[in-house]
Amino acid sequence: MTNIYDIEIQKQDGSLQKMSNYKGKILLIVNTATGCGFTPQYQELQELYERYQEEGFDILDFPCNQFGQQTPGDAAEINNFCSLNYGTTFPRFAKIDVNGPHTAPLFDWLKKEKGGLLGEKIKWNFTKFLVSRDGTVIKRFSPQTSPKKIEELVQKL
Repeated sequence: MTNIYDIEIQKQDGSLQKMSNYKGKILLIVNTATGCGFTPQYQELQELYERYQEEGFDILDFPCNQFGQQTPGDAAEINNFCSLNYGTTFPRFAKIDVNGPHTAPLFDWLKKEKGGLLGEKIKWNFTKFLVSRDGTVIKRFSPQTSPKKIEELVQKL
């Protein structure tokens, strides 16, 4: 794979979507969990999305159950939880693995582009990758990084 736009991602209904659908947009790609200590970040993610969506900014939400089994539900349960508790409206995709032999291709690519403290491994839920309009990974953010702290970079892109 040469760039992010060559990758296909799985939608919640099981169908595939090309990342090229997001060409020209600023993306914040996040592996999420509904039962994690960082779950309240959904609120800040939604606020960021609402502020910059019309300027070509998208948040892509990839639920992941690999860390402490903190996303046990199916797509309907995850969507209900996020809608009822945080009012999220940004795109959410099928539950994925971000580490190990079944890692989703998108996260394989992201980790190779921007390693973290654990090398290419994802440390925990709510690891975030900021991607520029040309498909370059600008920065990888730790789970602890508040989406509010990412806003300044989003404004510059």
